[in-house]
Amino acid sequence: MATNDQLKALVMSHAEGDDSQFYSVAMQVAAKAARSGQQKFAQDLRDMVDGLRKRTPANTHIASVVPVSRPRGELASLVSVSYPAARLSDLVLSDDVEHKLHQVVLEQRQRDVLALYGLRPAKKLLLVGPPGTGKTTTASVIAGELGLPLLAIRLDAVITKFMGETAAKLRIIFDALSDTRGVYLFDEVDALASDRGASNDIGEIRRVLNSFLQFLDADESDSVVVAATNHPQLLDGAVFRRFDSVVHFPLPDGAHARAIIQNRLSLLRHSSISWERVIQATQGMSHAEIAVASDSAAKQTVLAGRTQVRTADLVSALDDRRALYVGPGQRH
Repeated sequence: MATNDQLKALVMSHAEGDDSQFYSVAMQVAAKAARSGQQKFAQDLRDMVDGLRKRTPANTHIASVVPVSRPRGELASLVSVSYPAARLSDLVLSDDVEHKLHQVVLEQRQRDVLALYGLRPAKKLLLVGPPGTGKTTTASVIAGELGLPLLAIRLDAVITKFMGETAAKLRIIFDALSDTRGVYLFDEVDALASDRGASNDIGEIRRVLNSFLQFLDADESDSVVVAATNHPQLLDGAVFRRFDSVVHFPLPDGAHARAIIQNRLSLLRHSSISWERVIQATQGMSHAEIAVASDSAAKQTVLAGRTQVRTADLVSALDDRRALYVGPGQRH
């Protein structure tokens, strides 16, 4: 049988004329019926949907976009909403990370096809890596690729000193996952799912963690949940099992550092740069820090009335960024 959320989604998509969403939910109902042993009903429903699809013109309307543009009630204080236009091609990623993200986007785009075989697309991603390696930007890119709103969770508004209030706010967010399809970003998720052992707070932390895990387990929406952390060692071991994919974002190697710099300097001449010196200066730096240093060198070039970026200016800008750190990921 259909879940309450699926029944609500069927009614809403029908009311808003969103045939694509209506058929997608119907196929989810068929898949659930098949897993429950109701093979004849599941097959009849699949055949019905296939027949209707052939008779009905494709509708690309995204039903959820209108209500989410102005979150109401308490939800408005818990999330910030944007509509990113970023694409995967805008990022400089390792081959492994790029492959995993392409796979997630493909599965989401083909979720109707997967539903025909009782399969569901990957929808819960845990992004792990040092600061500035592109985790938050990746959530924007996934939203952009799928044409969905990005809803960034304001953890400072969610987490309170009263566990009951925190759980209630989490419930509001996870209810929104079902009501409005989107990409929901829990940045610095270790604040919710930490296994830190502060002796006077450990009971409270455990209760918040359990609530978060329960909501993740119960989520059967079509939304995408993206959680990001700079400190995976602080996460409770149970958290990793709740995600379909754990994506590790490394610091850029020499080839990726060069690609980042070339992207940032694309409007200026940089053919005479000594890449060996520059790449050596990028060692241990994040994507974001390299991009900031590249922009700094570009501005210096433009304001000096030149069109050719000099190696010395670029290396100096990289060294200046490095001077802000006392060690990897450690600021003064």
